[in-house]
Amino acid sequence: MAKIRIFSYLPNPRVWKSLIAAKIGGVEVEVVGDKPNQLTDWLWDFDAKFLSEQEKLELGTFKRDSKRGFSGAIYKTDNFMREHPFGTVPAGFIGNEKIGVFESNSILRAVARQSQDDTLYGGKNHELQSRIDSFLDVNLVFSREFQVYLLEMDSLTSYTYDRTKAAYEFYLDGIEKVLSVSDFIVGDNLTIADISYVCEISQFLREARYEKQLLEINQKPISSEFQTKYPLSFSHMKTLSKKKEFNEIMGSYLDWYKM
Repeated sequence: MAKIRIFSYLPNPRVWKSLIAAKIGGVEVEVVGDKPNQLTDWLWDFDAKFLSEQEKLELGTFKRDSKRGFSGAIYKTDNFMREHPFGTVPAGFIGNEKIGVFESNSILRAVARQSQDDTLYGGKNHELQSRIDSFLDVNLVFSREFQVYLLEMDSLTSYTYDRTKAAYEFYLDGIEKVLSVSDFIVGDNLTIADISYVCEISQFLREARYEKQLLEINQKPISSEFQTKYPLSFSHMKTLSKKKEFNEIMGSYLDWYKM
């Protein structure tokens, strides 16, 4: 059995964080899932599986109202809800006891703790680990903001746009400052702070595909000046995304983006 199993919609850059760290650190991670619009046809569980119509009838007691980005009922076992009380994906299950771990950065930490390369999470330096946590927390705040932004693209308001723009600038101002004095976000080595940064900013860049919707509120993509306004942050993303462990997971995800 895999030490860590993740159930999620796929592809999901937030899951890629854990897979990249697993490749670097030699950790066994298994990912199970399907396209976002197919997850309502799955049983959400450690032993997640696609459900036939007959199985849906038989598992009616597990039918629950959907939340956050899904429409229609979702089938979640009692065990899933016990381990994942917020009922979201990606949903991680750790170790033989199948302990639920949620939020992509927390699952990423779990992978790093099992890594053969302990520098991914600061080694035995607890102060460095705490600094890594700080960047992961700020990263999570930014990702929460832009998740709403991307989900609302078909009915985008100026309020959501302005709020996301402020979150983007706050986050990248900080990343740019730290990269002006260091080759990595924390310390002298690649850490999970760098991995999380690359995956989240790569996902945010998808906003450029919604030019039509943005024009409807007389705006352009927030990241349109990413390369010139935040050159160190852009270069960091570009360099790391081309590294073997990153590229094997991310594949052609950024090919459309002019780098």
